[in-house]
Amino acid sequence: MSIRLTRRAALVSSVAGAAALPSSGWAQTAANDAVSLADQVDIYVKRVMAGFPDQPAVSIAVVKDGQPVLTRGYGVRAIGGAAVDEHTLFAIASNTKAVTCAALAILIDEGKVKWDEPVRTYLPGFSLSRPELNDMVTVRDLVSHRIGFGLGAGDLLFWPNSDRTRAEIMAAVPHVPIEDSFRTTYHYCNLMFVVAGEVVAAAAGMAWEDFVQTRILDRLGMTGTLPLMTAADPAKSALPHGRVGPPLRYQGEMQTIGQSIQEVWNWSSAGAAGGFVTTPVDWAKWIAVQLARGALPDGTRLYSEARANEMWRPNIIISNSAGPTETLPGRAIASTYATGWQVQDYRGERMITHGGGAPGYVSGTVLIPGRDAGFSYFTNAEESFLTRALRSGITDIVMDKTGFDWIADGQRLQREGDAASVAAAAEIDAKQAAGAPPSLPLAAYAGTWHDPWYGDITIQARDLQLWLSFSRTPALQGPVEPYDGDTLRTRFTDRREEDLFITFTLENGRPVSATMKAVSPDADFSYDYHDLRLTKV
Repeated sequence: MSIRLTRRAALVSSVAGAAALPSSGWAQTAANDAVSLADQVDIYVKRVMAGFPDQPAVSIAVVKDGQPVLTRGYGVRAIGGAAVDEHTLFAIASNTKAVTCAALAILIDEGKVKWDEPVRTYLPGFSLSRPELNDMVTVRDLVSHRIGFGLGAGDLLFWPNSDRTRAEIMAAVPHVPIEDSFRTTYHYCNLMFVVAGEVVAAAAGMAWEDFVQTRILDRLGMTGTLPLMTAADPAKSALPHGRVGPPLRYQGEMQTIGQSIQEVWNWSSAGAAGGFVTTPVDWAKWIAVQLARGALPDGTRLYSEARANEMWRPNIIISNSAGPTETLPGRAIASTYATGWQVQDYRGERMITHGGGAPGYVSGTVLIPGRDAGFSYFTNAEESFLTRALRSGITDIVMDKTGFDWIADGQRLQREGDAASVAAAAEIDAKQAAGAPPSLPLAAYAGTWHDPWYGDITIQARDLQLWLSFSRTPALQGPVEPYDGDTLRTRFTDRREEDLFITFTLENGRPVSATMKAVSPDADFSYDYHDLRLTKV
């Protein structure tokens, strides 16, 4: 298995405490006032980009004492293209979740929603694959990743880009498997934030995106921000970049992987989980209202201080450890998930944070309440060790606790991760070369295969080969070839997507059911092939 950082780490785990070495080479210095803070962060971001030279663009917003002290873009919108600036749009994916929770907080202040009221109070038709939970799941549960769904459960309903409507996603919820106990274990779940968005819509009498536009974005003056990426102008956007192999996804040369944000990231049906596109100038306003516990510059409030405190109150433990050491300076004693935010200790202080990962984009927001400071970083590539260096290094500058070289350490981890991925790819190919032939002629595996929550997947015989297509996900189609016995593998024509293994179960010489899993050990968790339980129609 690769030690590469997963999207889960980019989203909600503190990777500051990941395997690390003592400082070597350049390490950033601290900043004790706003001017120095801006200067030091500016210098540091330039050094991070020099350390990871394939990164096309980074945008930064830094807020101190209620004021933006740095909003700046670095690099280019696309390889060989125009420069980004502080008004360039980036997809920020799951940073949206805190906005959805703020929308709920506003409705709670108005007496229209309660955190601990059952979801069925607002959505009477809400049901799950474990009926005993139907009347127990509360609004707080929806936004705390603690219902018991597995990591990324149901994400194939909208990842990669799907043609499903929000209503169709909601109709699939009762069939998505729940693998763990209720309120006992943390598992990151986008699907329940889609449901939370529908709670907002039901209580407010308008769609989630209309509510956040009129009640949050308009009030904060975030005029460049869009709640849904489908309206993002490519001419004003940082375009997505990534590595699509060979040998595997996330390997090979950096390249532009889309000519717009929405080409690779259309979560309009799942907007409450990850729909936002924004700019450093606008997101600085969001950071400021977070640090002000909901207070606005004009003396009014977006939401009450009580609601602000509730959104930062931990609801489930993500992980725990013995705490920081000399070689693990950022390791948290306790990392928790609150309400749309991760809350943890970092070098003896409280950190409120969340990340976002989309094809071609990684981003994050960090709040340090004890310093009345916060920052964001937006990128238009999938370089998670670069974003690790940004997150941890800028936090150290803000906290005056510098001295560890996150750039050098990230470069080391990236080299090790790349080597492990290449070795994994070679092992996959070797197993295929040595694999047993299928039990049956390839045409015998053709047909329509149905999963209760995803729907249909078809396998057709075409000119002496098989062709697999996901009925609701246009990008997931391509030839299927023998791998080992009754396990076949895909070669999707869109190389931005992750190939899969499909393993058939035979009865009386006929394939009757099948399971799937991603080919690559580095595959994003939202390719939740492993949750599919296919039976032949």
